[in-house]
Amino acid sequence: MFIREFVPSDLARVYQIEVESFSTPYELASLQQLYEIGAGFLVAVEDGEIVGYIIFWVKEEGLGHIIALAVDRKFRRQHIATRLLMMAITIFKNIDIHRISLEVKSHNEAAVSFYQKFGFEIDRKVPNYYEDGSDAYVMLFSTNKISN
Repeated sequence: MFIREFVPSDLARVYQIEVESFSTPYELASLQQLYEIGAGFLVAVEDGEIVGYIIFWVKEEGLGHIIALAVDRKFRRQHIATRLLMMAITIFKNIDIHRISLEVKSHNEAAVSFYQKFGFEIDRKVPNYYEDGSDAYVMLFSTNKISN
């Protein structure tokens, strides 16, 4: 498995993983727009197939944001999400971004636990954040927690 930058021809496969992974997925056009405006966009590739992706950007000075992270169901529990997240964290740290935020459905215990293992901490709960009415946790991470 290797990680590379997203290219436009990856869009259909990334969208397929997005739809399979989230009850309120981004629209295809939104994913394309994120790429076009310069969001960080990495894909994980196994045997020529895209099996996961991460999208991230600089939200404001000193604050990075994880927009989306997903792995194809058949490839979960193989540390792919871990590698994608670590790559994004490293990129943020290399450009002097020392805080990272993300939102996760508050009832998604597996995702909350995954991020907590990296040192993300729940900052606050946002009621009715998602289109389906689900609440979100805003989670924060400090890149100062990891060594160079």
